[in-house]
Amino acid sequence: MSLGICLRGVHFFNANSPLRGVLSSVVCLRPNVMFDSSGYKGIATKTIPPMKRPNRRPNRHRDENFRKARAAKVVKIDLQDFEFERRRYRDEVTPEEMKEKMAKFGIPPATRYREKPMYISSTGALIDEYVPPEGDGKASLMSTSGAKQMTDVVKGKGKTMMSIRKIRSYHDEFDPRDWVDEAEEIYIDAHNALADLDEDKLHTLVTEKCFPEMMYMAKRKTIRWKYIKSLEPPRVVHARHAEIVSKDNIFGQITVRFHSQQSLAIYDRFGRLIHGNENVVKDVLEYCVFEKHLSNVYGVWRLHSKIIPDWMPKSEDSGRLTYMAEKKADKPSKTRRKASADDKEETNKDEEGETLYDRFGKILKRN
Repeated sequence: MSLGICLRGVHFFNANSPLRGVLSSVVCLRPNVMFDSSGYKGIATKTIPPMKRPNRRPNRHRDENFRKARAAKVVKIDLQDFEFERRRYRDEVTPEEMKEKMAKFGIPPATRYREKPMYISSTGALIDEYVPPEGDGKASLMSTSGAKQMTDVVKGKGKTMMSIRKIRSYHDEFDPRDWVDEAEEIYIDAHNALADLDEDKLHTLVTEKCFPEMMYMAKRKTIRWKYIKSLEPPRVVHARHAEIVSKDNIFGQITVRFHSQQSLAIYDRFGRLIHGNENVVKDVLEYCVFEKHLSNVYGVWRLHSKIIPDWMPKSEDSGRLTYMAEKKADKPSKTRRKASADDKEETNKDEEGETLYDRFGKILKRN
């Protein structure tokens, strides 16, 4: 009996083929498969039985003692769920699914918009600013200017008394005549903290409006300030109160008149004196505004601002120069300019005739 080999495993002999009697059977190269002219007969006998690998047996030889270490090398990454994002974009996600997704990622559920609480610790301006009378501290009471000052004080007395009553409604024991001693201590401590550049202490003594004004250009400076004595006892000359945002949020401001003797000297970072003198004592008249948050139980009186009237002349000592400025020479007139130009041309002609130059402008010979 003859055999034929099929390279593709397909039987290509049919019943009418002339080779039907010659080749009665065909063997295919596919493993374990035999078929003849009538079709597949069956599968060949397996010579090597398949060996099943146990579950705990890895593909490679590894030590069982380091299974956790090998597992730690694998990092599982949660890929983005694009299908969920597409559904969310099409508004097909239900609120329950959205809450479940947010809880999975640890995101708190969305709530309605609420305004954040806002705390106003101080006002940013003066309430009905006090206008000091012109010539205060210089005019006597017997003169006409002194009598005018007394009449101006009486005019604003009514509003001042109303504001003091409002302050007493929050603090029963408040007395302006006794409180000025506390105001004087705050005034001295604030300026000493400024001289020491103690910002933490200064924040407790001045308001948020006064702090940048006092610390302006104070860094890299050495400040020597002394409060010598008080020429006149400090007194309250003005008081106002105002409601901010709501009726329950009330601020009070009191203006105190200080007439004292002080000394001031300011040095730059190189130790050079740029303003004032430590040995010179001057009389200082100031109107300082103190503010307190009356509605706050823990509110304290703090220095808020200083009133500088328009009629007050500027200080003569505006600071000393740390170097001599060069004086600019006077510009010559046109006639002098023309004469000097003519003289220069004549001198240049004389020099050219007397000396020899090369092409680079160097002098070769002088006659």
